[in-house]
Amino acid sequence: MPPPAQITRIKAPRRTEIRRENERLILNAAERVFAEAGFGGATMQLIADLAGLPKANLHYYFPTKEALYRRVVQDIFEIWLDAASSFDGAEDPATGIGGYIDAKMEISRRHPHGSKVWASEVMQGAPVIQDYLETTLKDWTDGRIRAIQTWIDAGKMAPIDPRHLLYMLWATTQHYADFGHQIETLNHGKPLTDQQWRDAKASVKSIILRGIGAA
Repeated sequence: MPPPAQITRIKAPRRTEIRRENERLILNAAERVFAEAGFGGATMQLIADLAGLPKANLHYYFPTKEALYRRVVQDIFEIWLDAASSFDGAEDPATGIGGYIDAKMEISRRHPHGSKVWASEVMQGAPVIQDYLETTLKDWTDGRIRAIQTWIDAGKMAPIDPRHLLYMLWATTQHYADFGHQIETLNHGKPLTDQQWRDAKASVKSIILRGIGAA
């Protein structure tokens, strides 16, 4: 039989795995419930039922509904931040913005509920995450504006307002998540296939990059 110290080393990773799995179940369920019911309509019990966990487990990981909601919003925003890494070090807008479009549309494909949570919150005036918009989002946006302006100053794209370009990129790429039901309806009631997603990415990149003189 192993000494006590060795038993501790064996059990610790297992506890970590359980914690990660429970958090994953909770966050996936919360993302869906918040997307469908909004912050006001969602309850911890609804989220617990969808996650298949006791309600007490939710309160262990997230003491309040607001704490869980903010984590869901933070997670989708951090995924979007990773997508924007294509801007970093890119020598031209075709590479930087093209890569950003690819990544953002893939996020819309794989995380549609998270995008809907963000959209619903902002359309209601961001009652829960206004502070997040005024700090984290503002800083991120200012950084992307500087990157785009650098390409403009170097003559690599048309002299447009970087801020409005970003708004257009967000609206276009997130449309595929926020209005996914509409897109499926117009696609004969079926989700887009892998090939249709590839075609959509190529079309959006071509339209935007040509429009800003960066194709």
